[in-house]
Amino acid sequence: MKLTKEQVAAVVTEASKKMSDPNYSAVLVGGFVQRQTPVSQFISAHERELGGAEAIVGVIFHCALIASAFDRAGQKVRTLSYEDLDAAARGEPLVRLEKAQLPIHEFIKANVENEEAQKLVAMIALAIDGLR
Repeated sequence: MKLTKEQVAAVVTEASKKMSDPNYSAVLVGGFVQRQTPVSQFISAHERELGGAEAIVGVIFHCALIASAFDRAGQKVRTLSYEDLDAAARGEPLVRLEKAQLPIHEFIKANVENEEAQKLVAMIALAIDGLR
C-alpha cells in the first residue's frame, strides 16, 4: 500500500502537537519496543554507528511514527522478524524507499539528520511495508 503525503503529514502533525507532553515520546518509543522487539534489538546493535543511546531512541521514535502512518492507512503492522530485517537490508534502502514510498522517504530526509540513521529508518520502513 502506497502512503500519500497527506497520510504521513497527518501523523507527523499530530506527533508535533503531542510533543509538549513529556510522556508522549516515552510511551510511543516504549510501545514500539514492546511490539517490535527484534527491530529494537537490531537498532540497538547499531549504537556505535548512530552515536549513542539518545540516537537509538531517536531512530526508534521515527520508526514508531512510520509504523503509525501505515497502521492509520489501514495496513496492519505485524511484528517483524530478523529475517524480515535481513530481507529489507538488501541494496540501498533510501533509494529503494524513495521508489516505493516517496512520502516516507521525504519524512526521513527532512527529520533524521544522521545518514546512518536515515538508512536504518528507511530499511525498517521497507520491512514494515513488506517490500523485500
